[in-house]
Amino acid sequence: MVSRRPATRRQPPVRRPGRRRAPARRRSRRQQHQDAQLLVFALVTAAVLGLVLAVVRWLAAHWWVVLTGLVTAVVACGAWLYQRGRRAHWEQARTQGLRYAMSQLDALHHREFEHAVRDLMRRDGCADARQVGGAGDNGADVKATDPAGRRWVIQCKHLRDGDRGSAVGTPDLHVLNGTARQLHGADVVVLVTNGRFSSKCAPLARSQHIHLVDRRVLGEWAAGGRPIWQLLHVLPPPRRPSAMS
Repeated sequence: MVSRRPATRRQPPVRRPGRRRAPARRRSRRQQHQDAQLLVFALVTAAVLGLVLAVVRWLAAHWWVVLTGLVTAVVACGAWLYQRGRRAHWEQARTQGLRYAMSQLDALHHREFEHAVRDLMRRDGCADARQVGGAGDNGADVKATDPAGRRWVIQCKHLRDGDRGSAVGTPDLHVLNGTARQLHGADVVVLVTNGRFSSKCAPLARSQHIHLVDRRVLGEWAAGGRPIWQLLHVLPPPRRPSAMS
């Protein structure tokens, strides 16, 4: 017998997958957004330049409009400066003739009382007098520099009942004495009230070189034409020569 070899099956050839082309990378959204921004910027720039060129051409053709505008602006500025000067003149005249009766001062609110003291200092020639009282004022309600160059720090105590109410005591003096010179650089320290001071205030004020302006002195100062430094005693020497010192 002839033996037969088993037939071998031919395996189909292995197909190797062909290389596929990598798809083109899509542009990122960020890049697209940046391109859109650049396009918008270019369009806006072109529009602005076109508008500027149009305005320049129009002004070159209508130069008289520019001249008229400049003349109008100069006239308006001159009129404003003139009116400002007049207001300053009338304000100075009003301040120089300022007078207060004690009944008027008694009727004021405590903040209005501070403004009244400021105006009296301005009347006396302290052009820089200003009201600074309020929260955190560290004992100073009014600051001013007199014509002799001395710096004044004034604390105001307005009493609703005037001299019929309670007297101003030494605690207010201690507060003022602790801040007027150290914090505010005062040459002259003043405590003014439309009322009266307790008996302990006068000796403490003398020892600390603090000037007390009670109702009597305040009435003379407010109703008359004499500056406050002519009503007080033993003031520091002037910082600069002055006929009013």
